Amino acid sequence: MYNARVKNYQREALKTQIAGADRYEVIQMLMAGAIEKMVLAKVAIEKRNFEAKAEHISKASAIIEALRGCLDFDVGGEVTENLYALYSYMLDRLLDASIQNEAKFVEETSTLLKEIKSAWDAIPHDVREQTLSQNGADAHAG
Repeated sequence: MYNARVKNYQREALKTQIAGADRYEVIQMLMAGAIEKMVLAKVAIEKRNFEAKAEHISKASAIIEALRGCLDFDVGGEVTENLYALYSYMLDRLLDASIQNEAKFVEETSTLLKEIKSAWDAIPHDVREQTLSQNGADAHAG
């Protein structure tokens, strides 16, 4: 009962956090969520808890798939193409981790995503604001 209440509170807190976030912050949250799920998957593999492993790898994969699906090829050019290929590679590695029960593949994927997140986190706030306002103006113009 207590555990269900905590999970419900966490879910509501996340909804509130997302409601007040801009696109950059939502992507940061998605990346952090995928990294968290990969940490849990790695632990599950090491403990040989294959049910938990499957659940965590599935959730991490779904998040990475969503991140890949958000890429804008019209704006990003070569960077977007490289990110798409990297996200695809990460999905393949998570599949390998799941099939082979290999924590090292989860660790590799987690490290790659941490690098992407680190670069994303380093985008200056003023650049974010400018991009968001430009995209907002473009949306209203079209």
